[in-house]
Amino acid sequence: MDNMKNRQVILKTRPIGAPKLTDFNLQITAKPSIAEGEVLLRSIYLSLDPYMRGRMSDAPSYAPPVALEDVMVGATVCQVEASNNEKFKLGDWVLAYSGWQDFSVSNGEDLLPLGRSPKTPSHALGIMGMPGFTAYMGLLDIAQPKSGETLVVAAATGAVGSVVGQIGKIKGCRVIAIAGGKEKCEYAKNVLGFDQCIDHKADDFAQQLIDACPDGIDIYYENVGGNVFDAVLPLLNTGARIPVCGLISQYNATQLPKGPDRLSLLMGTILVKRIKMQGFIIFDDYAHRYDEFAEQMTHWLKAGKIHYREHLVEGLENASDAFIGLLEGKNFGKLVIQVNNPL
Repeated sequence: MDNMKNRQVILKTRPIGAPKLTDFNLQITAKPSIAEGEVLLRSIYLSLDPYMRGRMSDAPSYAPPVALEDVMVGATVCQVEASNNEKFKLGDWVLAYSGWQDFSVSNGEDLLPLGRSPKTPSHALGIMGMPGFTAYMGLLDIAQPKSGETLVVAAATGAVGSVVGQIGKIKGCRVIAIAGGKEKCEYAKNVLGFDQCIDHKADDFAQQLIDACPDGIDIYYENVGGNVFDAVLPLLNTGARIPVCGLISQYNATQLPKGPDRLSLLMGTILVKRIKMQGFIIFDDYAHRYDEFAEQMTHWLKAGKIHYREHLVEGLENASDAFIGLLEGKNFGKLVIQVNNPL
């Protein structure tokens, strides 16, 4: 990195279907300067998350789209490289939302201080950040698990799903994981401690799920949609709860899936089995409960009850390719880009 330049990944074109490298552009701009009351932030870590695919589209959603030629959005862990703000000193670590670039400017109001020397600063983007918080509130507030219930978790080795399943085990649930590939399934069972893991790529996936859930499904934590949900739906018990966190299998879709209209089947199942199915946007709905989450998660981590895996990719220039891989399930753990070395 040239310390006098600012690399930025901008949205060049809106993707149709799966994003392509040509939808992004790495441009070089001048390193920004700061005015009175502002700080210059040096990005150290950038979080890549599935929701960003939605922000590349101009379809109506819960947040405005990224404008063409604007920097791609994203949470970052930064250090203060220069400060004209008495609340921040050179070298301070902060959680920001400065996007896919080397440097940014803030007046400090949108920053969350992380201290002078956090042990694992990138965890603020994962287990102690949006993904961990999403897992915690979606499971505990919406699903309200009870000991002995069967919890099925899609994308079970990802940043959210892995935490959902582990909290489920803490609460006494029988956890059935769904992941892609032998390596991820072995990790789900041997490291995360889930009771079973089913490879959604298996030809007999639906039958394996039936065999793994002889007493039906009480909670399904939805991250995926598509064929996985099709297999889950007939196994849901009366009073089942479904927190809807994401639908990653559908993010690149340009039209409704082919086949029979299953909407009436879904609505009928929700009615007859009195199923609770609720979507949520974590900081819109639960920001006021972050401190509760942070205290409990810190306790679980110190006690060794939660395992966390990070998939670290070096270099901002590799962010676009890594993001495309994320939507294809190529990451293993929370995907983080190391943009720069610490000061």
